[in-house]
Amino acid sequence: MSFTIYPAIDMRGGKCVRLLQGDYNQETVYGDSPFDMAKKFADEGASWIHMVDLDGAKDGKRVNDASVIKAAKELKAQIQIGGGIRTETDIVHYLENGISRVIIGSIAVSKPDFAIEMIRKYGKQIAVGLDAKDGYVATHGWLNTSEVKAVELGKRFADAGAETFIFTDIATDGMLSGPNIEAVRLLAKETGKSVIASGGVSELADLTSLKEFYKDGVTGTIVGKAIYEGRFTVKEALGEVK
Repeated sequence: MSFTIYPAIDMRGGKCVRLLQGDYNQETVYGDSPFDMAKKFADEGASWIHMVDLDGAKDGKRVNDASVIKAAKELKAQIQIGGGIRTETDIVHYLENGISRVIIGSIAVSKPDFAIEMIRKYGKQIAVGLDAKDGYVATHGWLNTSEVKAVELGKRFADAGAETFIFTDIATDGMLSGPNIEAVRLLAKETGKSVIASGGVSELADLTSLKEFYKDGVTGTIVGKAIYEGRFTVKEALGEVK
């Protein structure tokens, strides 16, 4: 295993977009085809691609799954998908169609017992997405903030067998202001599991800073806006963390 770069593709209305701090009213469109973007990332050497169905996250059902499945079946890169995954049927739909890892987020807060059942049943193919605002988990496309602390929920799922967490600090997402390294480290330390950082990466130095804590369990980072804004390429990011 090595520190992994996960280029991000957020899908809304069939297009490749980015939101500012999860705000659906602050959207930038970066491409008309999520698959073409995924192919570009894979061609640059990405071994994993992080895809998010924003419509699904908001509506509570799969919306942009066709693009995800096409990428999983036609590209060499492994795909992880989040957004709109609420039932076991959703999970099975993706796993049976070649997706390597399914991310459960909102459902982990609203139905933790169900989430634990899925973790135990599907093991490493499930990642738990913890999106936090001031340390508390936010759900349903970040439209709601719960009263559950991200670290406490993470520990509960780690005890149930979760191996991978994706931690997003909403305050930094899309802001190009640098990742919240301390929060990521804390989750890795408290759970003893693999944590993928998400949000805030703005320059190659941020990747180096995160990689320093690989031994602590910070095993990768999701990068979106920095790539789309031309701060660096996927190829350059991969070279930085070799």
